[in-house]
Amino acid sequence: MDETLKTRLQNLEEQLLTSRVRLSRQALREILAEEFFEIGSSGRILYRDEPISEDGIGEVQMELSDFSIQELSEDIVLATYRIFNVTENQYSLRSSIWKYTDNRWRLVFHQGTKCI
Repeated sequence: MDETLKTRLQNLEEQLLTSRVRLSRQALREILAEEFFEIGSSGRILYRDEPISEDGIGEVQMELSDFSIQELSEDIVLATYRIFNVTENQYSLRSSIWKYTDNRWRLVFHQGTKCI
């Protein structure tokens, strides 16, 4: 496994948890692929181009752990990890599909599943 790739993708996932990115429509668009969609831990499906407020998608206090990747092809990677939502005192399992396009990694798909 390419540890540099693992570190890079974990860094991108962690950026998505920061206020700097979550509160900026432009920062989100730089990370999310045009075809991005998400199945949230609530079961709600969200798309990249859905209208969001000028304030982005909101602030969260979450901790990421147990990050791993599986290379599916030269330019597609599956990332899996755990999140602890400090505010809600809730764990979830997460999976993301990243695609290397236009000389950078972009998030294509994300899913969160609450766990006990």
